[in-house]
Formats: sequence, C-alpha cells, structure tokens
Amino acid sequence: METRDSKGTISEKIDNLAQSMEKMKIAEYVEYLSNTPRMLYINFIAGLARGLGMAVGFTLLGALVIYLLQKLVLLNLPGISNFIAQIIQLVNFSIKKSP
Repeated sequence: METRDSKGTISEKIDNLAQSMEKMKIAEYVEYLSNTPRMLYINFIAGLARGLGMAVGFTLLGALVIYLLQKLVLLNLPGISNFIAQIIQLVNFSIKKSP
C-alpha cells in the first residue's frame, strides 16, 4: 500500500514537472540555442536596436542639456553664465563647422 502511494506521488510530481517545463518552453529554447544562424540574426537585430536606442536617447538628452544651459545663460548668473556661454559658443561653432 505504501508503494502505491509513493508511486502515485512520484507520478504526480513527474507530471507537474513536465507541465512546468512545457510552460517554460524549454524545448523551444534548446532549439533556439542549437540553431546558430537564427541566434546570430536575433542577437544582431537586438544589438542594432540597442545602439539606435542609445543614439536617439543621447541625442535627446544632449539637446535637453544644451537647452537648459541656454536658459541658465539668460538668467545672467555671475560666473556660471560666462562659462555656459563659452560652452554654447563652442557647440554652435562645432555645428557650423561640420558638413
């Protein structure tokens, strides 16, 4: 009687484990890892997306910082405004210089 209960419990645990593995999609993941060209393609596309996101984010953040620095110059704070004005002049000169 004891062996039937333990076999039933083990069988239930195995069924639960199999269902859990199905939910985690381990078979698809193993297939993905074994398909090297597909893995390289997906990682390449992910890298492009990350790089594009960083470039756009840095551009927006840089524009925001320059905008805020220009507003600080208009406040005519002593010392800071002269320094910020020089930075803005350098940025504007760099923009005009680049094709």
